[in-house]
Amino acid sequence: MGCSSSSTENKKSEKVVKAALVIQNWYRGYRARLKARQHYALTIFQSIEYADEQGQMQLSNFFTFMLENFTPSRKEDPALVSRLFETTFQDIKDRRDYVGLIDVPDSYEGPRLEFPLTFTDIGQLLEAFKQQQILHAHYVLGVLFETRKLLKQMPNFTHVKTSPSKEITVCGDLHGKLDDLFLIFYKNGLPSGNNPYVFNGDFVDRGSNSIEVLMILLVSFLVYPNDLHLNRGNHEDFMMNMRYGFTREILNKYKLHGKKILQILEEVYTLLPIGTIIDNEILVIHGGISESTDLNLLHRLERSKMRSVLMPPVSINKDNATDLKKSKMGITLTAPGRVRSSDLSSEQLSKHEWEQVITIFSASNYYEEGSNRGAYIRLGCGMNPRFFQYRVTSSTCMSPLHHRVHAMENSAIRILKERIISRKTDLMHAFQLRDHSRSGKISIAQWAFSMESILGLNLPWRSLSSRLVNIDKSGNVDYMSSFQDVHIEKPVKEVHSTLIETLYRYRSDLQIIFNVIDSDHSGMISMEEFRTMWKLFRTHYSVDIDDSQVDALANTMDLNKDGSIDFNEFLKAFYVVHKYEKLSTSEAS
Repeated sequence: MGCSSSSTENKKSEKVVKAALVIQNWYRGYRARLKARQHYALTIFQSIEYADEQGQMQLSNFFTFMLENFTPSRKEDPALVSRLFETTFQDIKDRRDYVGLIDVPDSYEGPRLEFPLTFTDIGQLLEAFKQQQILHAHYVLGVLFETRKLLKQMPNFTHVKTSPSKEITVCGDLHGKLDDLFLIFYKNGLPSGNNPYVFNGDFVDRGSNSIEVLMILLVSFLVYPNDLHLNRGNHEDFMMNMRYGFTREILNKYKLHGKKILQILEEVYTLLPIGTIIDNEILVIHGGISESTDLNLLHRLERSKMRSVLMPPVSINKDNATDLKKSKMGITLTAPGRVRSSDLSSEQLSKHEWEQVITIFSASNYYEEGSNRGAYIRLGCGMNPRFFQYRVTSSTCMSPLHHRVHAMENSAIRILKERIISRKTDLMHAFQLRDHSRSGKISIAQWAFSMESILGLNLPWRSLSSRLVNIDKSGNVDYMSSFQDVHIEKPVKEVHSTLIETLYRYRSDLQIIFNVIDSDHSGMISMEEFRTMWKLFRTHYSVDIDDSQVDALANTMDLNKDGSIDFNEFLKAFYVVHKYEKLSTSEAS
């Protein structure tokens, strides 16, 4: 009896163990599949970001081409090109002459800064921004003018000393992520004489709180100029700001004085130091290093003439200008010691050994919530570096992995489909070349090859195919399904699809170009300037579109027929519509 009972119990235990193993194996497989999907989503984000960076290089080359070929159409603008490519700020007045004319009303409930600034102002600013208050333009301009005055006294490279009892913290890109900055200060302490920081550029763009991040950093710099160090990144650049959101943020938050803020900010950018050298052995710089860099040249560089990384000043000879375009910052450097702080994710950071170069990135959730951690480094003389990683969460408990992966994946597929639809004509031609039977179907291998040959994103197209196209039981792709739930809205029905796709694809570049030639910042350019610029653009970018098509479209967009075009509204007319968004809108209504 006892043996029988024991045998039964053993069988039950075996079943429980087997069931547990089955569940465990299933869960491991489930986690692995989720991690693979997360990896593919990150690959999409990174590939598209890299392609955008290559686009920036093309835009930079265009401005050199424009410098050599553009002839202003307006008689009153004979010095347009020199104004574009040389920094001139003589019209910016002294802080007292301008800021003093801006009244702060009694009804304003935000922080009120007192110059000269003190540690109390840093705390006041942090608390106000935690309450989502907006700093009044009077104080924003005051901070910018004071920062300009102090930066003018600084060299291209800031030298700092540390000791075992006084470490320094190095932070990478923040990109307008205010919560990351709050978390860094919470974990690591506020800047002070005993707690110095280096912020290595890219304070702004992409994130929605760039002005708040910038104000905290500049106010801290004004309070502790010897203990808080700011390097220029490639996003401390007025042209990059037009493309990646900071200009739009400023104009939305400061409708009355936004243009003046942008004007003084443009000069502040040019005065930011290039890099920081710690203990004469560690170089902290944004963007890249190379074996051929001459630090002596960089020490002599007139940084105030570097108005934009996309437009090297005309006073720099062509050989140097080429070197300056090789990295995102526009400058390549040989590291004199151990550290370079630049811009990869902390996941990539973990793969680097401590040999000679370290990369740090401080904006967590850069692509989507849960996509990456942020990090910072603490360094001290004679000490090994200490790495700290973190991630801001939108709630006290992070959402489950499958929710985060789903959100990340949807966002990645969304932007990828926008890339795909912008090349629909070219993709259709590539598909049809391989569809010998005119069945509307090709093999997955042929589809993947066509996608890569046209888009050039270096993506695992076979693995992504199930999210992008319909595949039949034989494994063939219905290639028209590549475009089934997305299209580019046409402002005028008669316009050729090729033109619409081209204007949509290059809309960011065109917006920057038009803003640059918009001398009075009115948002309007003449039809003649529009035509001239388009011809230069078409030639340089090798766009095979007849000028008459663009001409006809521009005439249609000249609504009041006054010979001018609102180019911002013109480019806004080209946008992608996702099918599910339309359905959601109609269902909600």
